[in-house]
Amino acid sequence: MQLTRFTDLGLRVLMYLTFSERDTPVTIGEIAERFDASRNHLVKVVHFMAQQGWLATSRGKGGGLALARPTADYRLDVLIRTLEGDRDLIDCAEPPCALRGGCLLKGALDAGRDAFYATLEHYTLADLSATPTGPAIVRLHQHRPGA
Repeated sequence: MQLTRFTDLGLRVLMYLTFSERDTPVTIGEIAERFDASRNHLVKVVHFMAQQGWLATSRGKGGGLALARPTADYRLDVLIRTLEGDRDLIDCAEPPCALRGGCLLKGALDAGRDAFYATLEHYTLADLSATPTGPAIVRLHQHRPGA
């Protein structure tokens, strides 16, 4: 299973925001620069995550992004299911499959997807930001362009 770029960026934004020891708010432009991502795409990702109640956002001068809840409240399975849209891996109806009704592929793929999410239930954003990831996030925050 391969995650979409939308999900990948969403997870990176959340992980980046686990570092809270800053004097200035985190901006979309800063995250776009740190992860070499499209600012326009990040705006869509951040907007979606704010709608989910995952991010606190403020506009204008001095505005920025922050996590809306403690890191232990963000379960990885829920994050990925929501970002990915929790859709089936294959659709036997569109286009109609000649094997539909007499095939075990969809059932096997569904079982694999369910096992994938069952494993991710055991991880939170707090787990993802532990060492060695946490120190790497700190280094990203300390990076100053042109320095």
